[in-house]
Amino acid sequence: MESSKLEMFRNRLVKVYRHLSKQARRQHISCYRLYDNDLPEFPFCIEFYGERICLSEYKRHFEMGDEAHHVWLEQCVSMIAEVVGLPAEAIFHRQRRRKAGRQDQYERLNERENFFVVEEAGLNFKVNLTDYLDTGLFLDHRITRRMVRDESKDKRVLNLFCYTGSFSVYAAAGGAASIVSVDMSKTYLDWAHANMRLNRFADAVFNHFEHADVLQYLRKIRPGSFDLIILDPPTFSNSKRMLDFFDVQRDHVQLLNDTLSALSADGILYFSTNFSKFMLDESKIKAASIKNITKATTPFDFQGKLSRFCFKISK
Repeated sequence: MESSKLEMFRNRLVKVYRHLSKQARRQHISCYRLYDNDLPEFPFCIEFYGERICLSEYKRHFEMGDEAHHVWLEQCVSMIAEVVGLPAEAIFHRQRRRKAGRQDQYERLNERENFFVVEEAGLNFKVNLTDYLDTGLFLDHRITRRMVRDESKDKRVLNLFCYTGSFSVYAAAGGAASIVSVDMSKTYLDWAHANMRLNRFADAVFNHFEHADVLQYLRKIRPGSFDLIILDPPTFSNSKRMLDFFDVQRDHVQLLNDTLSALSADGILYFSTNFSKFMLDESKIKAASIKNITKATTPFDFQGKLSRFCFKISK
């Protein structure tokens, strides 16, 4: 690749690293996004996880030959390492692809299991930069997690599509009376349980894990069973473990109304979706108030680049 383009990439990294690392230090944050496809010639997402970097490469519209790509990637890794002051061995490269369905999230990319622990807001989480499609900690929900922690005192909390349970850990840290975490994946439920144990919140008396299809689970629980619910569904799922495929745009009204039925009279529902073209059909949702908190929950490292929506809904 032309040296001028590499220098352009370097200059961009220097600029954003100087700016974002300063904000991260000021807020005592060690896991944050540095770069996300800022320059089309360098289609990367670069994220800090403590003293390691996850370097995700987006699929290009044009392809390099294998040898040319290898040389180019080595040059990029070397440059990133130099700019951020980490050894090249601390940068973990992965191909990033668009998920065809929720079941892809559960696929293991490698047969290894390379876990390590990172800290966020005084809490610890297991992450993995090599073996799964996602790392185990969604950095864009950092502020939303804090809001859940602040709302959880003495509440009965339900975490739907819980993934690795980060919201559940925050709810426990906030003093929740009880927490139920629901997901279809045994792998991620085990991961969520491990995150709870890591933070010494594994007491089975108030902590329960449900291996279930969320859509079916909601139809079985008593109305008004929970005071605070976190709902972060996939955009689309055609998992064999579900009775039907799920599409968040098509199905969100039914999903939200079923979830609101499980909520107590004064309860709060946090609902988010990564579908960039999502349109909330507010008139059909049986709620007292719906507040779009997308902007309020957008962290400093995602400003202008966040393609998800977040709502705070009161029954």
